[in-house]
Amino acid sequence: MIRSVSLGKEIAVVVENKVGILASMSRILADHGINIEGVAGYEAGNEAKLMFVVTDTLRAKEALQKAGYNKIKENEVVIIDLENKPGALKGITAKMASENIDIRYMYGTTCSEGCPARVIVATANNEKALLALKSK
Repeated sequence: MIRSVSLGKEIAVVVENKVGILASMSRILADHGINIEGVAGYEAGNEAKLMFVVTDTLRAKEALQKAGYNKIKENEVVIIDLENKPGALKGITAKMASENIDIRYMYGTTCSEGCPARVIVATANNEKALLALKSK
């Protein structure tokens, strides 16, 4: 069910929690020709945390910093492309559980049919997760 698995980078940005922030950030990335391949976000009181997997992490960070977004951190994540069908997520999470790999957070993207589901996972040991999923 796994089409591909690799280590990758995400950028995590802490911003003021206000209307229009995601629109502003996605416009900045689009204006620089940077595609967003995965995105997640949540509010935490007066702040919000947004995580992006993009086609060019370095340029994305530079563009966002130039626009005044200064609380940016780069994190290593595991990027998994799965067949888009029932049970795909069960398979990878069961494998990680059997290897005692703690999932810290995850998010994903998908489409209706014909393309893979992409899951972005941050674990307590990304290298161990990568090896476990490659051997599945």
